[in-house]
Amino acid sequence: MWFNTRARKQLLKPGVASPPTAGSVLRNIICAVPEIRQPNLRVLLKRAFLATILTLVGAAALAFGLDYAVFHLRVAANWNPYGVVTVDHYYAVQQKSGKTQFIFDPPAPQTCVHALFPHSGWLPCWYLSRQREQRTDI
Repeated sequence: MWFNTRARKQLLKPGVASPPTAGSVLRNIICAVPEIRQPNLRVLLKRAFLATILTLVGAAALAFGLDYAVFHLRVAANWNPYGVVTVDHYYAVQQKSGKTQFIFDPPAPQTCVHALFPHSGWLPCWYLSRQREQRTDI
C-alpha cells in the first residue's frame, strides 16, 4: 500500500492518535485524485468525424441563410434579383421498338435568380447558363 510500515502500525494501534506527517498528507492527496484515462483511437476518430460533419452542415446553413437574406433584400429593393437565360428544351420519347424519338421545342427564355441557391421556385442563373439544354424523358 501507500502507507509506510510505521504509519500503518500507528494507525492500527487502538487509542493512539498520531499527527499526520507531510508525507502521509501528500500521499492521501495524490491517491485521492482519480486516474484520467486517455480516449482510444476509435473515440478520437468519432469525435473528429462528428466535428467535421457539424462544421460542414453549419457552413452550408450559414451560406444558404446569407444567400436567402441577400436575395430577399434584392427583391425588396428591386436591385435586379431576376435574370433571363435562353434554353433549348426537347422531349425524348421512348418507343416500343426500343428507339428514342426526339421532339425539339424552339429556344425559349427562362427566368432565373441571381443567387447561389434556388429561391422562389427559380433556378440560379449561374446553373441555368451552364445547363442550356433541358431534356424531358417521356
